Amino acid sequence: MKKIKDLPQSERPREKLLEQGAPCLSDPELLAVILGRGTQKDDVLALAHKLVKIIDEKGLAFSAHDMTKVSGIGAARASAIAAAFEFVRRRIKPEGLKIKFPADVLPLIQHFADRKQEHFLCVSINGANEVMHVRVVSIGLVNKSHVHPREVFAEVISERASAVIVAHNHPAGDLTPSPEDIQITNQLKDAAKVLGLSFLDHIIFNRKGYYSFAEHDEI
Repeated sequence: MKKIKDLPQSERPREKLLEQGAPCLSDPELLAVILGRGTQKDDVLALAHKLVKIIDEKGLAFSAHDMTKVSGIGAARASAIAAAFEFVRRRIKPEGLKIKFPADVLPLIQHFADRKQEHFLCVSINGANEVMHVRVVSIGLVNKSHVHPREVFAEVISERASAVIVAHNHPAGDLTPSPEDIQITNQLKDAAKVLGLSFLDHIIFNRKGYYSFAEHDEI
């Protein structure tokens, strides 16, 4: 991973944002802009990557205290990050987004498309077809993410959701479901039925598109 000082001026996060707009930045680049600077140990991009990993794992439930576990992030910087996220969350909430088709959740998960490892995600949905929560269930290797039904459904049940959509990114780019993808889809579908949950879809996605099991009549 290149350091800020090794990047051309136009590719540095702040300059890139000003020239191309915020949507063109990756998650670590966006967080690097918020942080402003790194530490003696880590440059700002390296520090941002560490924080993004924590935020991915915690989802919307992350706190300022979670941030302070990273060396170089004190109470002031952690509070600033938490405040920035809360400010946006209050205005553009994933909770309450009403979906008509499973693929409607793509805007909430598309930022995981550039991850180097597979991220297996679970979107919990209430009885009114509104998104309640988006969480990372597991982070795997370059081409596989190990996931078990109990990890997927534990919090879904506790928050009294009525339906779920699962998704994962394919870092290699190919959207064709692997045998493992098909197997876990069937396992989750069967488990959801036992638990009284509607299993709406399993979506595989990358930067260019997506594959929906439901749209291919495989759910």
